[in-house]
Amino acid sequence: MNEPYSPATARPVSSTSPSTMKMFMTFLAVFIVAQTVGTVLFCLYLHMKMDKMEEGLSLNEDYVFLRKVQKCQTTEGQKSTLLDCEKILKGFQDLQCKDRDASKEQPKFEMQRGHEHHEHPRSLHKNKTFTAVEKREPIAAHLAGQMTKKTVSVLEWKTTMYGPMSDNAISYQEGKLKVKEAGLYYIYAQVSFCTKAATSAPFTLYIYLYLPMEEDRLLLKGLDTHSSSTTPCDLQSIREGGVFRLREGDMVFVNVTDSTRVNYNHGSTYFGIFKL
Repeated sequence: MNEPYSPATARPVSSTSPSTMKMFMTFLAVFIVAQTVGTVLFCLYLHMKMDKMEEGLSLNEDYVFLRKVQKCQTTEGQKSTLLDCEKILKGFQDLQCKDRDASKEQPKFEMQRGHEHHEHPRSLHKNKTFTAVEKREPIAAHLAGQMTKKTVSVLEWKTTMYGPMSDNAISYQEGKLKVKEAGLYYIYAQVSFCTKAATSAPFTLYIYLYLPMEEDRLLLKGLDTHSSSTTPCDLQSIREGGVFRLREGDMVFVNVTDSTRVNYNHGSTYFGIFKL
């Protein structure tokens, strides 16, 4: 008896629902976008943090440098072997010179740009303040005696680390100080010298006004008689100073009766001038 042929029933194939697949792709896209945004924000945060740290380090270095300059201006700092005060003060003076040159060149730059350049009010206020401080800086010069073994008609001098020297208003030429601005000036000098009992003539200190076309004019004169001491060399000193009205280009200098007897120890012999 023939049985009817019936093919085997096929098993149902399992497939993912289209809506589930769509939700998964949406979630994956949102996750990737969020990850990208988070990474960008984190990089920006790190960049800002590094800028702040760099600015803080820069300010700290400036503070340390200013502390070193302040330290070198004290007696303890000069005696310290850990600080190279001469190098530090030289670097500080170079920075001041650069700032001074920049302030002098600034007006030329503004004139070239004309009306197109509008400076920020705060920056303009800082420039005015810096210029005012620079103008208030006193015009002065203080020099120490320069040793020489020969007899000279005009004593020679040298600058010191802490002695002022206003190069823009006072210049030094072969023992003479030349003023570039007219006005009232206080002129002073001290000379220490070796005197002997056998010397009868007094030791005399002169301060002259140099006049190229006529005889030099005596401004101040100080003298000291010989010592009665029996020592080979008895040190004494003469100091004098006064106020005088000088013209632009006037020059003053110091002379003594015998320059070979001058003592050049630190702080013993000096010459200076400052504007009132």
